[in-house]
Amino acid sequence: MANLRAFAMPKWGIEMTEGVVAEWKVAQGAPFKKGDLLALIETAKITNEVEAAADGMFARLIAETGGSYQVGELIAILAGPDDAPSEAEIDAFIAGYKPGESKAPAAAANAPAPAPVAAAAPPPAAPAKQAIVIPADINISPIARSFAEENGIAVSGIAGSGPDGRITFQDVRQASLPPVAVGGGAAVDIAPVGNALGEVFASPLARRLAAEHGVDLGGIAGTGPRGRICKADVLARVKPAAAPAPASAPAVAPAPMEFARPAAGAAEIVKMSPMRKAIAKALSHSKSTIPHFYLRSKVRIDAILGLRTQAKAATGEAPSINDYIVRACALALVRHPDVNVQVHGDEIHRFGSADIAVAVATDKGLITPIVKGADRLSVAAISREVKTLAEKARTGKLQPEEFQGGSFSVSNLGMFGIDQFDAIINPPQGAILAVGAGAREPIEIGNALAFGTIVKLSLSCDHRAIDGANGADFMRTLKVLIEEPALLTG
Repeated sequence: MANLRAFAMPKWGIEMTEGVVAEWKVAQGAPFKKGDLLALIETAKITNEVEAAADGMFARLIAETGGSYQVGELIAILAGPDDAPSEAEIDAFIAGYKPGESKAPAAAANAPAPAPVAAAAPPPAAPAKQAIVIPADINISPIARSFAEENGIAVSGIAGSGPDGRITFQDVRQASLPPVAVGGGAAVDIAPVGNALGEVFASPLARRLAAEHGVDLGGIAGTGPRGRICKADVLARVKPAAAPAPASAPAVAPAPMEFARPAAGAAEIVKMSPMRKAIAKALSHSKSTIPHFYLRSKVRIDAILGLRTQAKAATGEAPSINDYIVRACALALVRHPDVNVQVHGDEIHRFGSADIAVAVATDKGLITPIVKGADRLSVAAISREVKTLAEKARTGKLQPEEFQGGSFSVSNLGMFGIDQFDAIINPPQGAILAVGAGAREPIEIGNALAFGTIVKLSLSCDHRAIDGANGADFMRTLKVLIEEPALLTG
């Protein structure tokens, strides 16, 4: 009888409820080694790699590429590298599988089958096991209690992963396994080839494949929605080239690629990705439950532009305008703790340091990685941190702690030519600053008319926690800091 094992949708973080199988890296029936990359799983914010914890093969791939599946749902069947399971055995295993939460992908890839599913027929006689009795006051599920008592597994040292710390079947089953060394496999260089990844409209999977195979995304016309470069576009460049034309035939330039459009009068139906669902849920909740009010102001950034010119001449690079604004917001938040808050029900959490979320647009939607302790960082350090976080966001490599939380947000659409806009608060934060494009405008300086570079700011506040006067004081301090950037660099 083949040693079949469940490969379930893993769980990363307490808020994850579903994931998308972005790609199977190993075909059904093909053997793999410990440490090989088995699959790419997309969550609401990041793309994770699932590696094999032991040698084996996929007896059956159940989940379809691009499909969304609940945490703990069976997405494939694992077997040993030398096993040859019958279709009946696999069907019996699937019929008896009971979903559970899988916390670690490597554990899921190596975990044995649950005891109730191990055989469709009555099992052969086995040596007597040392049964134990678990006290009634232990917070444990019935099936986990039965499994632990039958197999003599002590549960006193198990940390429950269920609601209120309840010990689940998966917790007990994992505790019964011997320690497994996780890891292995060669590191993959994801450095962009020939162009910056953030400047190309491509899916995270397409970027990954391009980095692996040395494909320049800048020369590819995407066939996905709105010209997005997808997996198929990259693989088309990876496959062996067609046979060359005869020498006498003149070279013909390939026709430009075009993405498919819906027929006239028809609509293209695109299923929301987990990230888009998460964004929709969070912002719908924010707009419908948080009483927003808006404070708008104009600031002059000529002094910042002068500092950037000097830095560019001295070092060849300079922080962006947004980096200076993040630094100014951080200092203003420390001076006005009533704005540096999170709102949790009827509680307001004030913070002593400024953890500022910076909105980054990706091809899957908006994500807000956090610059932690921005009030203690220089403008140059903030610039480096923002660049690192933005690149990780665009390639799906952010860790949950890098985009969850924060006490304030900055959203800048100035690079898209937007003069001014109002942003939706990112809960549980209490405020978000929207930054528009700089524009030359006539202004009065010393009773004379001159031109200055003006940026329009809009502060969205949660009126449950922030009063208008507090928000106005914050904006006044922010204006002073931006217009006198020596205060930011001192």
